[in-house]
Amino acid sequence: MSPNAYRLAPKVELHLHLEGAIPLDTLWSIVQRHGGDPGVPDRDALVAKLAYRDFAHFIEAWTWMTGFLRTPEDFRVAGAAVAASLLEQGIVYAEASISPSDYAAHGMSVEEIAVAVRTGIDSVPGARISLIVDLVRDPGPERAHATLDSVLGIADDAGIVGVTIGGSEQDHPPGPFAGVYRRARDAGLHLSAHAGEAAGPSSVWSAIRDLGVERIGHGVRSVEDPQLLAYLVEHQIPLEVCPTSNIRTGVVSDLESHPVRQLIAAGARVTISTDDPTFFHCNLTDELRLVSELTGVSGHDLTTAAIAASWLDTRQQADLRRIVDDYWQAADDLPGS
Repeated sequence: MSPNAYRLAPKVELHLHLEGAIPLDTLWSIVQRHGGDPGVPDRDALVAKLAYRDFAHFIEAWTWMTGFLRTPEDFRVAGAAVAASLLEQGIVYAEASISPSDYAAHGMSVEEIAVAVRTGIDSVPGARISLIVDLVRDPGPERAHATLDSVLGIADDAGIVGVTIGGSEQDHPPGPFAGVYRRARDAGLHLSAHAGEAAGPSSVWSAIRDLGVERIGHGVRSVEDPQLLAYLVEHQIPLEVCPTSNIRTGVVSDLESHPVRQLIAAGARVTISTDDPTFFHCNLTDELRLVSELTGVSGHDLTTAAIAASWLDTRQQADLRRIVDDYWQAADDLPGS
């Protein structure tokens, strides 16, 4: 299948940090609005600032970036820019996370941030994005409970469908967040968690057993434990796999050695996403094409897997599948496809 077919294809993304997807030009304008950074004098320097050595260095770059998202207007602008960018890429549906507790130092509430992001998204005709709130592991369960309190009051108005926990997985295992997740589940929110990325299989087991997650964010290190891999296959727990992200943060060395091929060969339920495309200099078009070339799974099948793992209702999933099926059928019928 030609690269152009992937570029034009309708796509679905389930693991996308909205702040990490802010287009560079928009992020640059936000940084300048707040006085800039003498060490980052131009857009090229911004690109360099967002580079990193490993996962811990990525967290440092993320923290620097969040220091410039200071007002609800910043989040409205960011929401609109991300929505427009996704549409331009042919992403017909996304579930994007926001990390409101990262901005407590700026005096903004969870409610203000979520509503501002939703206002920005809704200003872009045709954008279809549900929000997930990252409860963020690093400040601990007490802060996560407080964040969830706010989420429960605005979930419907802000289009929030679920929660996850990101952050420094290697330092903060899932178990202590069990009570937060129980409350979120009881309130009708969907559940995911970052696990099996910066930490190994024990983190994935804990996300499943202690948190009761429906999906695993990343999960690629599950291949290190045959029993875990067999469990994931048996129970068909979706994995939100982000290949380039794993390479950039040093989880794996290159695409050829990425566990996605082993996961798919074993029968795991794999979806493909970009994670933080502005930081990782990637896009969903290329991720789908590369994974398809590596594994032999078609772009059509990778996309329908994401639809099936999404938190849309049955009717909405069926509507998206028709759009995707129609496109790939037409693409298959083209000469030279």
